Amino acid sequence: MSTEIVTEQPKPTATDAEEPDFVWLDELTPRQIVAELDKYIVGQDDAKKSVAIVLRNRWRRQRVEEEMRAEIAPNNLILIGPTGVGKTEIARRLARLAGAPFLKVEASKFTEVGYVGRDVESMIRDLVDISINLVRADREYDVQELADSRVEERLLDLLLPASNPEPVQPQPEGGKPQIFVAGPEGVESQGDDATEQRRKRTKEKLRKLLVDGKLEERQIEIEVTQSASIDGMMIPMGGGEGMDYNFTEMLQDMLPKKKKRRTVSVAEARRILLQDELDKLVDMDEVVNEALYRAEEMGIVFLDEIDKVAGERGAHGPDVSREGVQRDLLPIVEGSTVATKYGLVRTDHILFIAAGAFHVSKPSDLIPELQGRFPIRVELKSLEEGDFVRILTEPKNALLTQYAAMIETEGAKIEFTSDGVEEIAHIAMGLNERMENIGARRLQTVMTTLLEEVLFELPEGAGGPILVDRAFVRDRLKKVSDDEDLSRYIL
Repeated sequence: MSTEIVTEQPKPTATDAEEPDFVWLDELTPRQIVAELDKYIVGQDDAKKSVAIVLRNRWRRQRVEEEMRAEIAPNNLILIGPTGVGKTEIARRLARLAGAPFLKVEASKFTEVGYVGRDVESMIRDLVDISINLVRADREYDVQELADSRVEERLLDLLLPASNPEPVQPQPEGGKPQIFVAGPEGVESQGDDATEQRRKRTKEKLRKLLVDGKLEERQIEIEVTQSASIDGMMIPMGGGEGMDYNFTEMLQDMLPKKKKRRTVSVAEARRILLQDELDKLVDMDEVVNEALYRAEEMGIVFLDEIDKVAGERGAHGPDVSREGVQRDLLPIVEGSTVATKYGLVRTDHILFIAAGAFHVSKPSDLIPELQGRFPIRVELKSLEEGDFVRILTEPKNALLTQYAAMIETEGAKIEFTSDGVEEIAHIAMGLNERMENIGARRLQTVMTTLLEEVLFELPEGAGGPILVDRAFVRDRLKKVSDDEDLSRYIL
């Protein structure tokens, strides 16, 4: 089995073990996985612990005997908690840590009028597409340097075309052809070597100009391949469920491709030629095989709003539709084979993480068969004011760090005092209590309103340091936070 790593960085040495910024996945213990998640997510220790065990169990499954490996089912889990407490972020960071294909889908979309759970298989097709893009990006990264060098040579050939493109007639004695050069003293013969040397010198001069970026605006003519358009063609409708998802792509592949000459700048030509070279260097058959394996063995599907399809069993009205969605989801979650345009994909070992607030319903309202496919349940805690302070300051690339970095691009600096951060958290918590509780997302709305004038005036401002303390926060947010009606629209 190939080892998946977090980044393309070299394997860390023993001295890096204390702070593993770049770690190999198979070296991560559950405790280290939690430590990695702690860099981005505040609190929710129970949920982090559960997902860390789930991720490690995937690694353990790959190490058991092949016969038993097929029997070990994934540890699907349900994250229970209000919006904005970190359910999606935990799943997304987990997938990024594992280098796994990740798809988030709203379970409630399958209850829309006209669908009623009909197309639940589409989420597996989307997961495979994401896996294809993930693997292709890895392969392109591996051959990027070679592709760049090939593109450079092709650009030089276009900038310096062959001096004598016409075919040369062979000499009777089999000798080398002569090239005649007109000079001040009449016409004289010159050998191939001298011409070739002059061409090489010219090419090297052009190469230096190209590398220095001095030829980016020069116009050159290139040949591009265009797929035939199928707009306006009569395409048969229907054909059964899931039959037409790749019909148009198949039709386009069957139609002949046209070649067209275009005059573009060197910069645009480089982009077109680079994609062309990457297409040649990357073996799509290998990409598809690897992507299907990753989707089946490592894929993670995050089913959000699962509580919206839960309802009283045996009820009438909309609850019937919800139960129908559950029954359509069941075969996908418990393991089935889904047809995609790249081949058949088995869902037996795809990890499903469901999430929902469960304010009105509860997990026991799901049909028993679906409940049994989510054996692990974790409750996430509601965020408190102290958690808001930590969210603003502690995570890697926290919200305050992001705003400071953006303001620095304008040549200014901003400083958040501790009492100012506490006041931001206090106002955000108060708004969540008075209005809809949207969790940590409220911090984004408060920060946007707080710094609105600063960000607007910054390009024409003096560029001096900006101090955000308690008085600054109260002054900027007093009118909005105190006015109940206004805060509902703005915050």
